[in-house]
Amino acid sequence: MKFIDKDQVAKALDYPSLVEALRNAFISDIKVPPRHHHDFKNPKEGMDSTLLLMPAWEESEAVGVKIVTVSPNNAKYDLPGIHGLYVLMDAQKGNIEALIEGKTLTAKRTAAASALASSYLSRKDSTSMLMIGTGALSSELIRAHASVRDIKDVFIWGRDKSKALKIVDELKDDFNIKAIDNIEDEISNVDIISCATLSIEPLVFGKFLRHGQHVDLVGAYKPNMREADDELIQTVDIYIDTNMAKKETGDIKIPLESNTISEDDIKADLFQLTRNENSGRISDSSITLFKSVGHGLEDLAAAKLVKEKIS
Repeated sequence: MKFIDKDQVAKALDYPSLVEALRNAFISDIKVPPRHHHDFKNPKEGMDSTLLLMPAWEESEAVGVKIVTVSPNNAKYDLPGIHGLYVLMDAQKGNIEALIEGKTLTAKRTAAASALASSYLSRKDSTSMLMIGTGALSSELIRAHASVRDIKDVFIWGRDKSKALKIVDELKDDFNIKAIDNIEDEISNVDIISCATLSIEPLVFGKFLRHGQHVDLVGAYKPNMREADDELIQTVDIYIDTNMAKKETGDIKIPLESNTISEDDIKADLFQLTRNENSGRISDSSITLFKSVGHGLEDLAAAKLVKEKIS
């Protein structure tokens, strides 16, 4: 049994390889039962934390489970909001093959899922991007999108501009990147808008969108959280990673329950896109939206790729 640390995970999961691994995983017959999602009281912080257990298996090949905690208030301790571990096992004999650092695995596979969706939904000539949020996912999302589109110009916004400036410094050798003071300063000018926050109030508003853009919503993982307003949701062609997005994120659940949109307004999920059951973007003038909540097959595909690269 190996322990594979975060540096090894980061090195193993280059985005071109990981995006293709996820594409193949969505086409394949990986079994993914409903994940365990448990919110638990955290009175010392005055808000709930979350425990996630995400199992998946490929018959006679591999079985794995990711154990994750989400602590939304960790920023004040200068700690990541997400901690986790992935346990990868042989599905034939049941032996544990690897314990894999889960935070990096999660960030990488989440960003790669957005890039996979972008390969079907963003315009092929996309060269600019606005990143909303400055958490651990933000730099990964920028790199991931740049693996499927020729991203040159990047703008980044966060509530704490000093964090945005750190990401600018991290990525300045690879992109023409700038921290901005207001989302509306650039949201209408870019080709791709990616948002990864823990916001409970919309940050991305439909009134600022223009034809041809692609919106990538990655945060707002709870039913009461939102990153986009109703006007945006009504304006765009909606795509999701899996059907769980209809139940787990306020960006989809709330508009469905208020009849702002219907289930027929959701065009396809990643299973349908990767299997060519839906062609994705229908024109250069369409505005597309991808909403992800994460899926156990993404973790298993990433874990198998890590093991393959490390072995």
